[in-house]
Amino acid sequence: MNILDLSAADATPLSAQQARARIRRGEWTAHTSGLADGYVQGNVVILPEALANDFLRFCQRNPKPCPLLAVSEPGQAKLPALGEDIDICTDVPRYRVWRDGELTDEPTDISTLWRKDLVTFVIGCSFSFEEALMQAGLRIRHIDQGRNVPMYRTSVATESAGPFRGPMVVSMRPFKAADVIRAVQITSRFPNVHGAPVHMGDPLLIGIADLAKPDYGDAVDLQADEIPVFWACGVTPQAALAQARPEFCVTHAPGAMLITDLLNHQLAIF
Repeated sequence: MNILDLSAADATPLSAQQARARIRRGEWTAHTSGLADGYVQGNVVILPEALANDFLRFCQRNPKPCPLLAVSEPGQAKLPALGEDIDICTDVPRYRVWRDGELTDEPTDISTLWRKDLVTFVIGCSFSFEEALMQAGLRIRHIDQGRNVPMYRTSVATESAGPFRGPMVVSMRPFKAADVIRAVQITSRFPNVHGAPVHMGDPLLIGIADLAKPDYGDAVDLQADEIPVFWACGVTPQAALAQARPEFCVTHAPGAMLITDLLNHQLAIF
C-alpha cells in the first residue's frame, strides 16, 4: 500500500494518531515521507540497557546525524513525551532486527521480541523540515516521484563512544542553485531534525561515488541545472551498530519512521 492508496481511502489528511493506528493494524508498511503532514517523525534505535549509556554518548557527540527527541526507561514500550498512545512495538511501519551486527529480519511488529532490558532512542528525522521547505515553494524530488529519500554512507567519520563508531550517513535532495540558499536558511531553523546541510555539490568530496546507487532509500532524478544538497541523516546509527555488533538490537527500516504527536513547527528555533 502507498500514500496514494491511503489518500484515496480517506480524503481528510491523516493525524498522527490515525497514521499510527493504520500502521498498528498492518495497513501501512512502507516509508512515511509525506504521511501525516505536519507531525514530527523519528528514527528509532532499540538497544539492551547495557549499551544504552554508550549509545547516548554517541548521540551527544554527533548531534547533527543523531539529534535526540526522546529516550525511554528500560523495558518501557511507551513514549508519552512523543504521544500518549505510542507503543514502540507496533507503531513503526517496518523494523529491522539485528543480531551480532547482522540483519536477520524486517518485521512489522516486535511485540514477541520485547525484553525488560530494552531502551528506545528516538532521533529526529529530516522528513520534519520538508514541510517548511514545501511551504516556501521548494519542490522535494523524492516526494514528487513517490519514492523514499536517497541516503548514502559517506567518508565523514562520526565521533566514537564505546563500541559505537562509523561513517556519517546523509540524505540528499536536489535543488536549483537559486533555491539552495533558501533551503539552507529554512533547515537551519530545525537543529532537532538535523538542521542545515553538511555538504552541497560534488558528492565525491564526501566519499559518494554514484548518486544513482544510494545505500538506503531510492535514487531520484537529478537535472543538469541542479545541485545535490546533503543533510546528516538519522540512519547513521545503523552504520554505527554494524560496527558495534550488539548481540541484539532493533531499528526502523530506513524511511519507515515513528510518527509522533509533536508538530514540526514546534521544533523551529526561530
